[in-house]
Amino acid sequence: MFVFYVFCIFTPVSESINDIQQAIANLNKEMQSMGEIINHQHDEICQLNRKSEAQLREIRSLKKENTDLRNRLSKHEEPPKNSNNSSTPPSKESFKSEVKRRTKSLREKSDKPVGGQKGHEGSTREMSANTDEIVDHTSNYCTCCGKDLSTITPTLEYTTQEIDVPIIQPIIREHRHYASVCTCGCYNRPYAPRKKRGNAVTFGKNIQALVVYYNVVQCVPYARLQSMLKTIFGIEMSQGTISNIIQEARRKSEPAIALIKEHIMRSSVVGFDESGCYLNNRLDWSWIAQTVYHTLVFRASGRSASVLEGMFGDSLKNMTAVTDRHSAYFALDFISHQICLAHILREVQYLNELDDKQQWSVELQTLLREAIHERNQNPDKAIDTSPWLTRLDNILKQSVEHLKDDFRRLKNGLMKCRDYIFKFLENPAIPPDNNASERGIRKLKIKQKISGTFRSDDGADAFMALHSITDTAWKNNQSPFDAILATLQ
Repeated sequence: MFVFYVFCIFTPVSESINDIQQAIANLNKEMQSMGEIINHQHDEICQLNRKSEAQLREIRSLKKENTDLRNRLSKHEEPPKNSNNSSTPPSKESFKSEVKRRTKSLREKSDKPVGGQKGHEGSTREMSANTDEIVDHTSNYCTCCGKDLSTITPTLEYTTQEIDVPIIQPIIREHRHYASVCTCGCYNRPYAPRKKRGNAVTFGKNIQALVVYYNVVQCVPYARLQSMLKTIFGIEMSQGTISNIIQEARRKSEPAIALIKEHIMRSSVVGFDESGCYLNNRLDWSWIAQTVYHTLVFRASGRSASVLEGMFGDSLKNMTAVTDRHSAYFALDFISHQICLAHILREVQYLNELDDKQQWSVELQTLLREAIHERNQNPDKAIDTSPWLTRLDNILKQSVEHLKDDFRRLKNGLMKCRDYIFKFLENPAIPPDNNASERGIRKLKIKQKISGTFRSDDGADAFMALHSITDTAWKNNQSPFDAILATLQ
């Protein structure tokens, strides 16, 4: 019984131990299997992480590329900037914009009929009483029967006149220089002694003035001018001689330039502007200071305020400057400013094209145009600017945060120069724009567009000095050619 009891008691324990070992063995297998699965999944996770990181890098790269492409595309979606709606000069606008500018005006169409208006006095060229040549047109024979008509006195039906120029031949004028010896032994000559190694043949004042006129006023380069003189006038002239003539004209113009500068320094309202000037692949700056009657153009190495300080000194304190919004002008101690409304209206026009659903720029455009119209209707009257500034302040108080950055930039710029927008209403002598300065300096851009660049400092300075002379003459209703001729005397 005892043996059996013991057997009955310990047999289940042995079996349970075996079961536990088996279970442990099974668990070990499962753990090994799970470990293998975990290792495999870990490898897969690592691969997925690497793929995810690569995809994230690709996504970031695609996002950057997408942003760049959007920015590039936005330039085509937004209205292009040209000389009508921005400060882009005509020389830098696209061919398409140039064609549109030349065929479309910013002026609104009026209700007036096309052509000369009622009450407008027409003009036509009158026939001259003094003629240099008379050409008779008669028939020598009858076109019907062929009979000779030379013995029949013709009847004058009507007269016309033709204006033409003669084929010009150069005039060769010989100067003979005589010397008289007085009984006292004095050697008398009414002329300067001949220069050593001087050329016995020179060019007269008319030809010299013509060379300067064509080069400075008509912007004809040296090579074309040389060809024109030979083809039309039969005059052989080297480009070196052309350069010498222009430099001599510049030297003789110095007293006139000093006088122009003196008049500008005494003026109470002066327009200023500056523009890039290429000189032997170097960027210099051409400056203009001009009034209603005088123009002074000069060259400088920069466009900072120190240029005007060095040129005009303390006289700036007595001037009202009519300028654009270039920061250099506001660093100077002018008595007052008037910013160019034409520049602002061009920027406003761009904003109108950029977003045609907003009214902020439309209101600003209307205000500025009405102010200019008010001055045109009352050219000699001092106008109170208070109501105009009130209207401007109401416009500037409006929020433009929901619009594009271009609106915010213009608003901030106008807030800085708010006090200099309507000065032209207070003083009739102050113009509302700086167009006169831009017109005065445009000649240099035309010259640069034709010739590409100035090739020497002396050539650039001569062109600007002589342009100052001719433009001043034009402002005073005088002939630029006669002004050059007077300079050369």
